[in-house]
Amino acid sequence: MKDIEKYFRVYAEVNLDAIIKNIEMMREKIKPETGIVGVIKTDGYGHGAVPIAKALENECVGYAVATAWEGHNLRRHGIDKPLYILGVVPENLCDLVINEEMLPPIFTYKMAKAFSDHAVKLNKTVKFNIAVDTGMSRIGYIPSEEAINEVVEISKLPNVEIESAFTHFAKADYVDKSFAEKQFKEYNDFIAKVEAKGVKIPIHQCANSAAMMEMPETSLTISRAGISMYGLYPSEEMDKDNMKLIPAMSIYSHVVYVKNIEKGRGVSYGQTFVADKPMTIATIPVGYGDGYPRNLSNKGYVLINGKKCNILGRICMDQFMVDVTGMDVKEGDKVTLAGKDGSEEILIDDLATLAGTFNYEFVCDLGKRVPRVFVKDGKIVGTKDYFEDDYEVEI
Repeated sequence: MKDIEKYFRVYAEVNLDAIIKNIEMMREKIKPETGIVGVIKTDGYGHGAVPIAKALENECVGYAVATAWEGHNLRRHGIDKPLYILGVVPENLCDLVINEEMLPPIFTYKMAKAFSDHAVKLNKTVKFNIAVDTGMSRIGYIPSEEAINEVVEISKLPNVEIESAFTHFAKADYVDKSFAEKQFKEYNDFIAKVEAKGVKIPIHQCANSAAMMEMPETSLTISRAGISMYGLYPSEEMDKDNMKLIPAMSIYSHVVYVKNIEKGRGVSYGQTFVADKPMTIATIPVGYGDGYPRNLSNKGYVLINGKKCNILGRICMDQFMVDVTGMDVKEGDKVTLAGKDGSEEILIDDLATLAGTFNYEFVCDLGKRVPRVFVKDGKIVGTKDYFEDDYEVEI
């Protein structure tokens, strides 16, 4: 593989083939006519939205983002498939969304009218994705006769097309699917009543990762593949035997210092670990400033030369120490923070549980000090770092 010595301190390797394989496994669970939308918000859950979108060119019919600016960044990198924005778009970004042909979520007449006015001014048509709140209580129309009538009125606005309608499941990742089933029924009933009033909506979408894996009947025109695409399970209640996901991200560093300490010597801030015997410890140049959770202090571990090494003391902003007593470890040895080393493997799912968080947060919080290295067919096909991070500021 290409020389990546400048990433000696730390880097996250993203296996694009794993993401493709996970999508293929999810595809096998749903109806063959259902299209898949890849959810690549928050920079692809911390993995890298642009390379993932390019890698999934033949797998996805579109992509979902959280903000208009996330969609804009995909457009400027040549991604021309439909982009579904999942979060509220402020009126000052209407022109951007219309010009770059993104689909905003619509759930009030006021926001629909604002988009219509801007579309008329631009002499363009904007396509809407009607948001239906069947249980998340986040955004969207709560199904009602008033909401149905408002969607009908929206459809009459100039320069607009209602292209899609979506809802989002709150508990599809639970063993008990009854609430998700209730949401699915509410969504279908709402859409049926809207369409009975003459508003035909071409695209119906409900299923998220958990529903694609365990509720295939909820996969309609399109389904949104999110966390599972990255080889991570939506929750601990999922049946992991149902689909053997492949983790896409591994995180690596290197040993920068090895020292011997005597019995009674403390390690790191607060001296929360005190050696009960002579020990050898290694310093790893990664910390919570990189998004590596401080909650792994005294309970996390890494792999060095294929063996588990426990974290000693508190994780610092930029460094932490591990126990290498009795091991042949030297400065420069590779350290696996997440991923495989020999027969051992550290899963981000397990690290997140140890840290008292969950896998979504772990990968999304991995900071910009951690370069991403993108691998396909065993070769590095791209990298992303912020070593030369420009600011526009005048003081």
